Amino acid sequence: MTISVLDRNRAADAKTPQEPQAPLGALHDAAAGVDEELLPCRTGDAELWFAESPADVEHAKALCIDCPVQALCLDGALERREPWGVWGGELFRQGVVIPRKRPRGRPRKSDQAAYAAEQKQKDGAAA
Repeated sequence: MTISVLDRNRAADAKTPQEPQAPLGALHDAAAGVDEELLPCRTGDAELWFAESPADVEHAKALCIDCPVQALCLDGALERREPWGVWGGELFRQGVVIPRKRPRGRPRKSDQAAYAAEQKQKDGAAA
């Protein structure tokens, strides 16, 4: 993921007194001071951060764990209410952090039966 000077200028132009935004420039400036090989979003496949597969999304989140600008990336994404993607090790959808990406479609019946049996067992142990 590359942030250009144009993105920085657009972010600065988009700021209004009523609605402060975290400019991408701050993230860009912090990332410029770090060895590029330590930034997983710049060394790997950019599509990974916006993947459809839950496994790919979890892989992207795991790559963010050791990133030196993770906190700044997450804070900026929260303030900008990023519409989707992995930012700062968290998955965003419609500007909100969600715990995990669910696969498309309904769960298989065997998964539902196993879940129901597990819940009954927990309920029985609690009583």
